[in-house]
Amino acid sequence: MKVTNTTFRFLIMIPMFWLVAIGVSQAQSHEGFAPFNRERISFEKQGMLLLATWSLGNLAWGGIGASNSQGVAKGFHQMNMYWNGVNLIIAGLGYYHAFKEIPSSEFWETLDAQHRMEKILLFNAGLDVGYIAGGLYLNERGKRLGREQWQGFGKSVVLQGAFLLSFDIIMYLVMRDHAGDLPRIFEQVVVSGNGIGIRVPIR
Repeated sequence: MKVTNTTFRFLIMIPMFWLVAIGVSQAQSHEGFAPFNRERISFEKQGMLLLATWSLGNLAWGGIGASNSQGVAKGFHQMNMYWNGVNLIIAGLGYYHAFKEIPSSEFWETLDAQHRMEKILLFNAGLDVGYIAGGLYLNERGKRLGREQWQGFGKSVVLQGAFLLSFDIIMYLVMRDHAGDLPRIFEQVVVSGNGIGIRVPIR
């Protein structure tokens, strides 16, 4: 089979690509992505602290409100307590996970952790929209059946879903902005007499 120049160049590029990929891993091991990961973990901790603060405030507000109200308002405050009791547990577990995470210095592990967090936030935002829709339905159902507690529950779920949607969108935007700090690896390929290397700017 006749090997054209184009085919030859393509065959040559395959091993070069793998050399670059190996070089990326080696270069990142030396220079490290730990600062980038420490900042991401810091954002996660701050997010969990914000969620915990919201939850504690709602638990206090709900406890006082539920004991001093009736009907729709009582159901609203009760659901605020139930919902934020779960939120507080989630915030605690999330903070603990971030606290225990060791900032990786490897590029591929960094990329995987960054993308995983972004996907989780987007998935959660989708759930939040579902919570809001469910709360609206529960409120309307309560009105039709004359169930004041259901109406209160529905109003609470709408409020909590709206907060969580705002929270997840803001966290996603923060993480996306943070991802912009990742080095553009293939723009930093350096070919020298010593072989192929990677020049990686870490701020």
